[in-house]
Amino acid sequence: MKVKVAILGCSGRMGRNLIQAAHEHQSIELIGGSVRESSSFVDFDLGELAGIGAIGIKTSTKLEQLQQADVFIDFTSIETTLENIDWCNQHDKALVIGTTGFSDEQVAIIEKAGETMPVILAPNTSVGVNLMFKLLQVTAKAIGDYTDIEIFEAHHRFKKDAPSGTAVKMGQVIADTLGRDLNKVAVYGREGITEERNPETIGFATVRAGDIVGEHTAFFADLGERLEITHKASSRMTFALGAMRAAFWLNDADAGFYDMQDVLGLKD
Repeated sequence: MKVKVAILGCSGRMGRNLIQAAHEHQSIELIGGSVRESSSFVDFDLGELAGIGAIGIKTSTKLEQLQQADVFIDFTSIETTLENIDWCNQHDKALVIGTTGFSDEQVAIIEKAGETMPVILAPNTSVGVNLMFKLLQVTAKAIGDYTDIEIFEAHHRFKKDAPSGTAVKMGQVIADTLGRDLNKVAVYGREGITEERNPETIGFATVRAGDIVGEHTAFFADLGERLEITHKASSRMTFALGAMRAAFWLNDADAGFYDMQDVLGLKD
């Protein structure tokens, strides 16, 4: 039996990859995708939108038109995602969220929704990235208390949030492992003459350029040596395939607030 999936925000760069991944996945049935009412892709064939040829499924402008879906995959915007959560909760639908940039207060809203619906919040759905999160936890536990920790990330020129949701998650994993409050120890920029580096801080550096899909590196640097843990994505399809894996897993899950670590069985 296939899991019926709808893609929310299907006309964007990520949405088009999600369409292709869902259409080609053996365990997923793509039943539709949404666009804004003002979009030039209203009533557009999803397959033509994704560049894979017509598949006989048109874009929708209202979630009610996608009622038959079991799981919704949302890569839209912060405001739209929060609205979609309410709708999915009211209609007993599961939701995979790939949108990034949420504040702590907004994450708390999503966690609250998990009390009554199955929801995954994944700033990055790549399997490789989520394995990296596990490696960061192990590394921080072993050497994080005496090394300088810096996080570098690079993305394409069109990305709006900085640092990326993945980079923030990397910092959160490390901070949680070390018993630090990321809001207090994060440093997002350095300029001019500064004081000597505080060993408790976790630094972030951001690059936005060209068509970089996504690069993330965590540095654990000591005097005389440093360890670098890096993930590089060369195609958005890796995120789309991870989202399909998450949707398939979430279909059988009870109400709860989950992440990709749950999907991959990486939780302690």
